[in-house]
Amino acid sequence: MKAIRSILVVATLLIAVQANAQTDKETTIKVINNQHYIFNATSAMPMANNDVNRVLSRMPGGAGGGMIQLTGSQYQLIVTKDSVESYLPYYGRAYTATMNPDDAGIKFKSKKFTYKAEKKKKGSWLITLNFKDTKDTQSMVLNVSENGYATLSVNSNNRQSISFNGFISEPKEKEKKKS
Repeated sequence: MKAIRSILVVATLLIAVQANAQTDKETTIKVINNQHYIFNATSAMPMANNDVNRVLSRMPGGAGGGMIQLTGSQYQLIVTKDSVESYLPYYGRAYTATMNPDDAGIKFKSKKFTYKAEKKKKGSWLITLNFKDTKDTQSMVLNVSENGYATLSVNSNNRQSISFNGFISEPKEKEKKKS
C-alpha cells in the first residue's frame, strides 16, 4: 500500500512540474533567437559550500545545505541584443575586497560583450556571454531547457564562481500611457 501511495505522489508531482512550465517551447526559442529575455533567479548555489553551510547552520531555523532561496526577490539578468544588465546577489569568497558597499553583488551594465547560443540535444540551449567592459565578471554560461527553466553560472576575476537556478521569461513591453 505504501508503494502504491509513493508512486501516486511521484506521478502527481511530475505532472504538476510539467503543467507549471515557465514558458512554452515556441516562446523559449523566440526569446533566445531574438536575444531579448530576462533570467529570473530563484535560488543561488555558492561554490564555497563549507563556509556558507557554516554560516547558514548558525542562523535561526537554518539547516545549511548550500542552496540559498531567493523567492520574493527581483534578482535578474536582462539580455538584449545591445546590452546585458545584471542585478544578482553574491554569496561566497571574494579574493579582493571592495571599498564601496554599493558594489556588493553582481551588478553591472555591459554594452561590449560576445553572445553565443548553441542548441543542444532535447531542445535545450547553452548560451555563453563574455564581457569586455565589466570590472569583475568575466563570463556567464546560461543553460536553458525548452520549458524555460535555466541555470546560470557566473565566473569572476576576484570571486569564487556561483550558480543560480531560475527561469527565463519574455520581457513585458511597457504600455504607453494615453494622455
